[in-house]
Amino acid sequence: MGLTLAVLFGASALLLILSIIKNFQASKAEHKRIDMAHISVMKEINDMQESIRNIELDIEVIMKEAGIQLSSKELVFMREVLDLYKRNYSVESIAAKKQVSESEIQQLLAPYQTQKEERGKVANEI
Repeated sequence: MGLTLAVLFGASALLLILSIIKNFQASKAEHKRIDMAHISVMKEINDMQESIRNIELDIEVIMKEAGIQLSSKELVFMREVLDLYKRNYSVESIAAKKQVSESEIQQLLAPYQTQKEERGKVANEI
């Protein structure tokens, strides 16, 4: 009986050690998988940041070539107004939201509104 108990105790100790080793290996594999996912995400973030830098530089070059002189505040204001317009806000609601006159918003959006109307006319003529 003592021998059976000793064998069972030894087998349980061996199984415990094997379980710890397997758990450690699984943990290492999980850490490696997480690290690979992290590296992948960081690479995508770096690629996006590079794309944004390139777009910003392209815009700066285009503005210099076109001779447009806008301060950063004016550029942000114009971007926000155009964003609201593209999301189908009315000129009145944009003016109210930005606390400027409707005529000023109309002037800012005039180039974009004519392009939209011209595109609609061409689509309707076909």
